[in-house]
Amino acid sequence: MNRNSTAKIILLYSHLLKRRRSDSSAIRIRLRMVSGILFLFLFGFSIAHAEPLKVPEKFIYDLSWAGIKAGTASLELAKDGDMVKIKSVAQSAQWVSVFYTVDDRIESVLFPDLSFSAIGQPVRYRIKIREGRHRRDKEVVFDRSNNKAVYRDYLKNEKKSFDVPPSVFDPLSSFYYLRTLTLTVGKPVYVTIFDSKKVWNVEVQVLRRERVTLPAGTFDTIVVKPNMKSEGIFYRKGEIFIWLTDDGKHIPVQLQTKVAVGSITATIVKGIY
Repeated sequence: MNRNSTAKIILLYSHLLKRRRSDSSAIRIRLRMVSGILFLFLFGFSIAHAEPLKVPEKFIYDLSWAGIKAGTASLELAKDGDMVKIKSVAQSAQWVSVFYTVDDRIESVLFPDLSFSAIGQPVRYRIKIREGRHRRDKEVVFDRSNNKAVYRDYLKNEKKSFDVPPSVFDPLSSFYYLRTLTLTVGKPVYVTIFDSKKVWNVEVQVLRRERVTLPAGTFDTIVVKPNMKSEGIFYRKGEIFIWLTDDGKHIPVQLQTKVAVGSITATIVKGIY
């Protein structure tokens, strides 16, 4: 690392320490942006589909803040016996962990049911988050026969059952469902998910096509913006943008969200797809 980069880290580090008590959202850096990244949902009406996702599949991302690497993240789709598992992990870099450790892990398990969706039917969703002193350990189990979602908060010893629509996704699997759809610039799509003990109808704006050059290569992409306000992987106080490859795979190659100080960008560096 050169002297300019080192000096920049020291300045950013000092600035965050000063804001630590007054603005926790700036400090935590929101490294879970990829987890789940990123973030999208089952649609309540018929939409044309892109090509099915291939299993196994894995993406590795660098997370940067103000041009400095702040952590790493991954998204993985794999077989788990007769089921399909989606796993998202986000971790802070060593220099960030000195004052604010982030270790976020999110999983979604689906039953392979093509009559439900191209990626299957959600069965269980688990989110375990450590962000500084903040902890979360929650699970949702879907009871499809009764259109219920059983919610558990393991830290608060809370268990509740909620009514859900027949076609509903958790935040992580819904993002993968989005990737199977044909997206048209200028035509927003609306999706329904269960998160934060609520059913959310979410608008996903399809903004534009854009060519981006990243360390992994140059990609023709389509940019989407989910308007999500729950506590799941798409929760942000600022806007979040996702760059998907403009082809049948819709690979998420870049994600960006604003925070109190600058923005966080997740950039794909390698993968199996």
